[in-house]
Amino acid sequence: MKSAQAPVATVERLGIKPDQLLLEVGFDQSDCDQSLRDAITTKTGNQFLDASSQEVVDAVILWWRDGDGDLVDELVDALTYLTEDGPIWLFTPKVGRAGYVEPSDIQDSAPTAGMSQTTSFPVCADWSATRLVARSAGNNKKKSK
Repeated sequence: MKSAQAPVATVERLGIKPDQLLLEVGFDQSDCDQSLRDAITTKTGNQFLDASSQEVVDAVILWWRDGDGDLVDELVDALTYLTEDGPIWLFTPKVGRAGYVEPSDIQDSAPTAGMSQTTSFPVCADWSATRLVARSAGNNKKKSK
């Protein structure tokens, strides 16, 4: 039994919809899952945008490995492209894979970047996804005194 879903089911779980624009950061041909990437672009009908784009995007796919730099800086940079309520899907290598990122690194970085972690799950054989949203996106409730 596989620990991750088929790419098409994973794309559904990610909430990817037709015609969405997605920014992809951290892609490396040597280790990123091409079948998942293909399923995402098939669903949206659009190719991934990269950081040279000036477009506002519906979601960001961020492939991140231990040693890639400062996660807080990368999350803040990704937020500049994102719609107010769009998620950043942080893809990190699973336990035992090269570049594995400790969950505590994500838990520490997200709030510093002004984000909240909402869910995590395996997306393919070698990668897990963590959904991050801007704190203001889920903060529509009135504060009581």
